[in-house]
Amino acid sequence: MTFHEPPDPSHGRPYGPGARRPVPRPEFPRWGKPVLIAIAALVVLAVVVGVFVALDTERLWFDSVGYGSVFSTQLWTRVAMFFGFGGFMALTLLGNMYLAYRLRPAYRASSREQLALQRYRNVLEPRRWWLFAILAVFFGLIFGTAASGKWKTWMMWAHATSFGHKDPQFHRDVSYYAFIYPFQRFILGYVMALVVVTTLVTLLAHYLFGGIAIRTPGQRLTRGARAHIASLLFVFVLCKAIAYYLDRFGLAFSSRGVVTGPSYTDVHAVLPAKSILAIIALFCAALFFATIFRPGWLLPAAAFGLLVLSAVIIGGVYPLIVQNFQVKPSEADKEAPYIQRNIDQTRYAYGLTKVQVKPYDATTSASAAQLNDNTATGAGVRLLDNSVLPPTYNQLQQFRNFYSVDKLDVDRYVLNGQEQDAVVATRELNLSGVPATQKTWINEHLVYTHGYGFVAAPGNGVDSDGRPAFVERDIPVQGSLGTFQPRVYFGEGETSFSVVGAPAGASPREYDYPINGGNGQQYNTYDGGGGVPIGSAFRRLEYALRFGDKNLLLSDGINSDSRILYDRDPRQRVEKAAPYLTIDGDPYSAVVDGRLVWIVDGYTTSDGFPYSQRENLNSITQDTNTEKATTAAQASEQINYVRNSVKATVDAYTGAVTLYAWDASDPVLRTWMKIFPGTVQPESAMSAQLLAHVRYPEDLFKVQRKLLANYHVTDPHAFYGQQDFWLVPADPTQTGSAPPDQPPYYLTLKMPDQSKPSFSLTTTFVPRGRPNLSAFMAVDSDPGPDYGTIRVLELPRSSTVSGPGQVQNQFEADPAVQTQLNILRVQGGAAGVVYGNLLTLPVAGGLLYVEPVYVKASGGAGSYPLQQKVLVSFGDRIGFESTYGAAVASLVNASPSPPPSGGSGGSGGAGGSPSPNRSSSASATPTAPGGQTAAQLIADAQLAYAAGQKALANGDFATYGEKQKQVSDDLDQLAKLFGTTGSSSSAAPSSAASSPRASPSSSP
Repeated sequence: MTFHEPPDPSHGRPYGPGARRPVPRPEFPRWGKPVLIAIAALVVLAVVVGVFVALDTERLWFDSVGYGSVFSTQLWTRVAMFFGFGGFMALTLLGNMYLAYRLRPAYRASSREQLALQRYRNVLEPRRWWLFAILAVFFGLIFGTAASGKWKTWMMWAHATSFGHKDPQFHRDVSYYAFIYPFQRFILGYVMALVVVTTLVTLLAHYLFGGIAIRTPGQRLTRGARAHIASLLFVFVLCKAIAYYLDRFGLAFSSRGVVTGPSYTDVHAVLPAKSILAIIALFCAALFFATIFRPGWLLPAAAFGLLVLSAVIIGGVYPLIVQNFQVKPSEADKEAPYIQRNIDQTRYAYGLTKVQVKPYDATTSASAAQLNDNTATGAGVRLLDNSVLPPTYNQLQQFRNFYSVDKLDVDRYVLNGQEQDAVVATRELNLSGVPATQKTWINEHLVYTHGYGFVAAPGNGVDSDGRPAFVERDIPVQGSLGTFQPRVYFGEGETSFSVVGAPAGASPREYDYPINGGNGQQYNTYDGGGGVPIGSAFRRLEYALRFGDKNLLLSDGINSDSRILYDRDPRQRVEKAAPYLTIDGDPYSAVVDGRLVWIVDGYTTSDGFPYSQRENLNSITQDTNTEKATTAAQASEQINYVRNSVKATVDAYTGAVTLYAWDASDPVLRTWMKIFPGTVQPESAMSAQLLAHVRYPEDLFKVQRKLLANYHVTDPHAFYGQQDFWLVPADPTQTGSAPPDQPPYYLTLKMPDQSKPSFSLTTTFVPRGRPNLSAFMAVDSDPGPDYGTIRVLELPRSSTVSGPGQVQNQFEADPAVQTQLNILRVQGGAAGVVYGNLLTLPVAGGLLYVEPVYVKASGGAGSYPLQQKVLVSFGDRIGFESTYGAAVASLVNASPSPPPSGGSGGSGGAGGSPSPNRSSSASATPTAPGGQTAAQLIADAQLAYAAGQKALANGDFATYGEKQKQVSDDLDQLAKLFGTTGSSSSAAPSSAASSPRASPSSSP
């Protein structure tokens, strides 16, 4: 690039003081402009193609699931808001810049400032429209993009539905705060941002064109510039007055007081202050308006000073005085009416108004008849822990490395004529398990396209070796759940795209499962109708660009009947089909009407319910399952209203998404049903089999239990004192300085006021600062009139019933229990003992704790835990046997054992030294005929086992055989002491994956 000096108009004479010196004009090389134009054209083309591909492939996905109207409504609403709000911003800015140019003075006194500016004016003058357009388009794009992101706010305002419930302060329907108020704040924020940006650009334009002079003699502002800027400031201050008015309603979410909502200070100081400030702001706006016609800046300066001073004194100092000198000395009494409002509104917003809280003076002793009558055979006690057993299910039912059976859920099925809890899983695709030698593009996208089968085992028992007693299993599928389509093309494990389908008569290539005979493999051709047709060259090009994968365009494996499956996760599919829903973190699969379907719970939430306590959804749903990522964590967003308004299903074969209105009375859902008509079916459309598998969702329950821990207290003075607040106990089976919350557990139980057992979701509470139990909570999960009924058994404040942490400490500190656990370790060379979920059941007028015990062997990657024992506790007695029934029966004969000193509610540690007089159903440690104690025999066996393993590693088989015989002799003596068979192999599972908790391997 070169610069050419233009001819000197003075013909060689020096430029005079008033002469205009021409500015050098840049000249590009001849090839420069075409290259720049070509590059710009390519950039524009790339952007256009990228946007088109993204939008068109999304449209195709929505059309494939039958929710095209959801996509088109979102798209055109966002487009309209983008061009509407962005265009208004661009036009406003363009008009103000043009006005600043038109109002430029014809003459300005000469000064260095003006001479410097004149050079820029000379450059910009012929290009001013380009500059104006570029600035207008730039800010228009920013404002349009920001506005289009608020499409939900716009649509909810336009289709608002009444709640039929008014706030206690302003007596407005809640729909105003949930739908209208957010839109008003959005519009106000948009206008104020527009005015600020326009004012700044206008000031710059006036300065550039001479309307404002800083270091030039004469007026600093021309009359036109003053009027122009005063007009903009008038609009801004007017918006500020409106903002003060709206701030009054924003107090409905104030956090100034003890709880969310207007406090005493807010109502008696801040609320009148906002009204006064709104009036003052209107007066100041009038002064700015007067400046348009009256010269000078005295009035606007006075208005600005008045506005700032009023905001500080009336809006800041006055409320502070009221808070410190009126409220603080008697805060409990002053805040009581407002705390009561918060209690009432919070319980309503979180669905806690019908919670049944009943006193429960739990007994610590019961007869054999009472325990047997209440617990029967344990049909409702789930001994299979779905968080411990994924390695077991995987090892026993995986069959191929590219399958995975490690996402376990709890449901119920009718087995042998009786409804029972079942731990179920879907055999899903796991491409990370494909051997490296087989990881080709065709295998990963055209061959290994789906999972296969469903696995289920009753939750209340195992086989003789401690393995789950599967009632649905294997490949091909066999079991007692009937005939159903077993192929899983859509699921939590199907994370990559697959290309499926072929013309009629073509050889199938989608891997199904291994078979005996032939080539040893069974293949399938997808005919489910899901996904997007990808047979045409144009469609293949689109998806090659979307996924950045050229093979989609070049592969010969794609034919005219091929379909591409993507976005296959059930949560993701429901979230896209219903973008207004918050999706539960634990979808589960079920066999329904001959189909394998995913059942997904959807919530409508809001942060706009007045006086309701705001909570972070992510924080209040955290527990052991989210920490271990077995359940998806919720997003970190504020809510103060939630309803489980939608139940959704996703067909595992076709990918079809169906939404059902589970709570049709929810105003938020009704609003969105107006926005997306015809997308949600009524509850009556749900089949009987589907209803039989509906359950109360975990995340909603976790939200409600966190709120109920405080909001079971309904007296405002007691609430203020917080002495009766509860906590969700830390998971006692987890270690660490800050173990996560104990997760809620699904199990079938009968609450004291129920006539028959029901499938329920349960949790416990402990008092703040103390480890003993304060309450037990269960919600009915069986569809019917009692569905969603929350029942709370509140123990007396003086109760000494042990909490989960204390019970776990008792289990781990009991010498007899630990002796038998060490026997299990030595028998199988076990790497450790894994404690399962610690369940709590109200039985026989008291509370029964049940915990399955698993043993895993040190067998490397192929090891897995097997259930060997059951720990139970009732009152101060402990039972520890091979079966649940035997453990409960042994409680009657067990001696009372005092709780360990220093027990904590969260730690799984022993919490103190056990008393030598403690006794459980396992009895005190006996001695062998030779005088050796069980602990000594265990120690000898452990030493012999270690020595044998070392000899085996060195090839010394003679020593290895000798040590093995010593181990066998020790085990035989131990077996005689405890009445077991020393050669039992059930304690030596061939598996051990990582476990939540492993007990110490040393003898107690």
